[in-house]
Amino acid sequence: MSYELIYYGLLQGMILGFVAFGMMVPFRLLAYSDLSAEGAYPLGGAVYTTMVLHGHSADMALVLSMVCGACLSMCSGCIAMRLNVHSLLAGILVSTMVYSLDLRLLGKPNVALFTFTVLENPLLKLFGGMIGLIMIIRYFLLTDYGLRFRAVGLHPRFSQAHGIKVSQQTYLGLGFAGMLYGFAGSLMVIMQQYMDVGMGMGIAIHGLAAMMIGEAMIGRETLTKQLMSPIIGAVIYQQVIGLVMAGGFEPSDLKLVTGCVVLVVLFCSNKRGLSC
Repeated sequence: MSYELIYYGLLQGMILGFVAFGMMVPFRLLAYSDLSAEGAYPLGGAVYTTMVLHGHSADMALVLSMVCGACLSMCSGCIAMRLNVHSLLAGILVSTMVYSLDLRLLGKPNVALFTFTVLENPLLKLFGGMIGLIMIIRYFLLTDYGLRFRAVGLHPRFSQAHGIKVSQQTYLGLGFAGMLYGFAGSLMVIMQQYMDVGMGMGIAIHGLAAMMIGEAMIGRETLTKQLMSPIIGAVIYQQVIGLVMAGGFEPSDLKLVTGCVVLVVLFCSNKRGLSC
């Protein structure tokens, strides 16, 4: 495998790492099944693209894309908790509806961009940002408020009996996850200089696969391992995809490869006694 392919795989792995880290929050810390990444990821890219094309600063566009991603995931949680809709169905519904919103923002299904400023040393910046994110979240989860947040995922009835507002903590977790989805979508647009409304298709599966690969590799017995596993899994997952592409497979085969990777990880996790 060439150096360029490895480097590109690491870049994509770090971007996928933000998605996988975001999915880890509802799935592992809150025990809440969330698929809003399918909508928040392309929404972040669409908002970023629209803002920059209309002359706004890249920093403002990035912040707004994160806010929109957070709002979308929180809307998914609102539908699930207020209307008593299954959380997975709620995520699918908002992701389906936001497709039309993305088309409205862009005006067409895809936009090629050649005027964006390319990030200098993107891999180093993404790595530093990820390490900083892990340290901040680890510190938060060890505070009193963070312990209450984790208690919601471990035992929601116990938490509610002790005065912890379960819905409030769930909105917080979903908002944070959606923020990361939108951020990752914007990063992908910046990296590939191209926005497509279908770019989020299957991103939830990729994120879950990365999360489970990381957990299978290093486990999740401690808080540090739980926070590190999505990042490590995302990098490994993207390198596997790179090997598949270098082996002569077509891009159309990647969905099949992804499914096979997930099945293998599930099998190995079951053998080790890890719940997925």
